[in-house]
Amino acid sequence: MNIESIWQEYKTNLKAFLHSKVSNSSDVEDLLQEILLKTHLSLHTLKSTSKIKSWLFTIANNVVIDFYRGKRLQYDSNIEDLWQQEDGEDIHQLFAQCIQPFVNALSDDSATLLTQIDLNGVSQKQYAAMQGIKYSTLKSKVQKARNELRTLFESCCELEIDTQGNIYDYTPRSRNCNFC
Repeated sequence: MNIESIWQEYKTNLKAFLHSKVSNSSDVEDLLQEILLKTHLSLHTLKSTSKIKSWLFTIANNVVIDFYRGKRLQYDSNIEDLWQQEDGEDIHQLFAQCIQPFVNALSDDSATLLTQIDLNGVSQKQYAAMQGIKYSTLKSKVQKARNELRTLFESCCELEIDTQGNIYDYTPRSRNCNFC
């Protein structure tokens, strides 16, 4: 295998992996380049092409560890703390600014449900008790409302999601979005 075919096949997965570990998009791009360089320089040491994926992700994991060591952060730090320590533009802050028009575009029931649970922090159990409905029924309604909200978001923006379901990047589909 040559470096071009390897990179074409695994770049997207590596980028998603990096986004799950590092919040800043610029850092992710830098780390991706570092992985490419290390892959290129040590490709000759790979003994079996059947192990290319695990080999690449080992390199990626080591690059992430080195990145945090360089910043004097513990590797096992809580990722939520890392989101807040980064300077610069945060994807979550960008989406927080335009979430209300999307929520308002939902049905009244779904909008109220998501506003109370996801924006105001009411627990699902509390909300189910306040509404006099079964907790399992409420969980289904919350999931349905979140899916409706995601559909609205995706009608305006193409979202890039990591393996944990977190948004790490987006691309507007057009400048004529009716919501934000």
